[in-house]
Amino acid sequence: MYSADGQAIGKVAHVLAAEDEDVFDGIVIGEHLFGRQHRFADADDVDAIYEQGVVLKLDRAECEQLPKPSANPAVMRDDPAESKADFRRERLMRAWDLISGND
Repeated sequence: MYSADGQAIGKVAHVLAAEDEDVFDGIVIGEHLFGRQHRFADADDVDAIYEQGVVLKLDRAECEQLPKPSANPAVMRDDPAESKADFRRERLMRAWDLISGND
């Protein structure tokens, strides 16, 4: 996994998608440079997915700020009035549920 400025930042731990709906939600990053806990890159943060790697739209400094998945229960909504931060938080909660087996 690479930042937009070409820095190797970690490895893909999980790809989050609703295959039956053909929806890509984001990527959980493991074995990264920013600590021991997983990080979450929202689908909007992904620039390209290749067979041998993923490139994010974020530079290394922005990648360091990627959130950790939270243990809160997930709720997915498609509400244009909802703020991007709220939507991202809900995706993060869903990501945590998927990787922790709480779904």
